Amino acid sequence: MNGRLHLGRRRNDADAPVLSRPGRATELGVGLRSEGLGVAIGVDDAPTVVRLRASAMRVSDRALDEVRTQGFTLVEGFLDPDTLKAAQDAMWRLYPRPAAYFADPSKYPQLSTKLAGIRYWPYIDWALSRLPVLPELIDAAERFLDTKDLEIYKIELWAKYSGAVDYEQPHHRDYGNHTLVVPSLDGRHRQMTTFILLSDVSEHDAPTKLIPLDKSLEIPLVPLELPMGALFEHETAATGPAGSLLIYRTDVLHRASDFTSPGRGRFALLVDLQQRGWRWQGKMSWAHHARQPGMTEAMVRMTPRQRDLFGWPPPGSDYWTDQTLRDVAARYPGIDLTPYMPDAPESIRGRPQDNGVAP
Repeated sequence: MNGRLHLGRRRNDADAPVLSRPGRATELGVGLRSEGLGVAIGVDDAPTVVRLRASAMRVSDRALDEVRTQGFTLVEGFLDPDTLKAAQDAMWRLYPRPAAYFADPSKYPQLSTKLAGIRYWPYIDWALSRLPVLPELIDAAERFLDTKDLEIYKIELWAKYSGAVDYEQPHHRDYGNHTLVVPSLDGRHRQMTTFILLSDVSEHDAPTKLIPLDKSLEIPLVPLELPMGALFEHETAATGPAGSLLIYRTDVLHRASDFTSPGRGRFALLVDLQQRGWRWQGKMSWAHHARQPGMTEAMVRMTPRQRDLFGWPPPGSDYWTDQTLRDVAARYPGIDLTPYMPDAPESIRGRPQDNGVAP
């Protein structure tokens, strides 16, 4: 089938809205896109009004089940309007606005290759750096990966502009540069990969195109890529308004597509998580990025739980001594290291248990 993703909700369903395919619900209206206050979703001719929370939308269990069974899901309205706007405003400190870029693309030769628009975490503005550690995203990862002992192993901010380069790719699986081996299809050692859309993505805006698992389970994991054009008839385009969250698995066949209209840009933040401690999996070393602008602000602003996602020594670790507490405080002026002190009460330490499912 050729389709696009829709946010839907069945009547009398207590779960939050989740992804559905054409026929299960009507497409979202522009209310969410422009105001973020609520939107009517038609199901069996009975509208349901969805109101967003003050921070971000909780990903429903049903959406996560769809990732397990079909390989991907898209949750529209994941970011609230204020969080989205702040992130977009911060993004223009790193990239040209589309109007500026298309006024004279020759001024931006650094954006003329397929991967040239990638910027790695942290960012110079907390409004962007905070998105990977939003509680709602971490909660979704805890439930999908069935553990609280998580690590973030990749964060990339990616800008694309129509005409800058041909972004078209063949179908491939992301595990190729996320693990030294191959995904285990029994559900263990799973990774969760995500796109947070920071711009509206239509069929014209180079959407990611994915193949549902029921159309690809018989295709071997090796080789990583299929010939260009294979399975195009089974693609689902991950389209949605800015603020949407795409979640998919590293064993899912997908590809980048190219723009089909001029004067357009696509912007997304890619955040990947996994259970901590699998030495054969991963992608980035956060210590390697520790001197980047924005790292001090990020570490100062984060909670102990959020720092833990980057491999920061946890409360109670024998790393924490009078010397290390003093010198870490000097490296990160303004950081509150009270939770890491030997006599800190358990209630303020903030690190989850090593296993177990999030409440």
